[in-house]
Amino acid sequence: MTQELSFIHRFEQGISTAAPLLLLHGTGGNENDLLSLGRSLAPERSLLSPRGKVLENGMPRFFRRLAEGVFDEQDVIKRAHELADFIVAAGETYKLPKPIAVGFSNGANIAAAILLLRPDVLSGAILLRAMVPLAKPPQADLAQKPVLIISGASDPIIPASNANLLATMLKEAHGDVQHETLPTGHNLTQNDVTLASTWLNR
Repeated sequence: MTQELSFIHRFEQGISTAAPLLLLHGTGGNENDLLSLGRSLAPERSLLSPRGKVLENGMPRFFRRLAEGVFDEQDVIKRAHELADFIVAAGETYKLPKPIAVGFSNGANIAAAILLLRPDVLSGAILLRAMVPLAKPPQADLAQKPVLIISGASDPIIPASNANLLATMLKEAHGDVQHETLPTGHNLTQNDVTLASTWLNR
């Protein structure tokens, strides 16, 4: 059922009390896009899936960009805080512990921004095809929060150097970061699901 707090979203109650999954879609996706991925990763956990508020040619996103791979960083900061506030409010409404973000592409980038700006609202993150969201983020302390980054070796959108820089940035913020690169492009594969599921259930 789609409810509304500050974001249109889907919430599915799980039978596990473990950290729920916060599902963050890519450009052109919506609150339904990653539900099947969430169920595949953690069938018993609750799922919280908001829809990005920014429209680019009618396609929902979580923040504005100026060009492919060039972000409006002021908007990134604004939207990251807005989404973080939603996460807190949804946690209170649905009686949830802090979630683990599972973001793809644009969703992974906003999750990375939240880790750097509001790390207290997440218990960890799986960042699928993520890149650096902020060139000069504030000093953050992830306090050993677990983060999995999965990149594509032939991703035409994200240079390997950018994905590596994000991993370094999160490690320097004291995150417990695991960065894996799969032999694929920007699309998700079964290998992503297997790797993320194994990491999540370790």
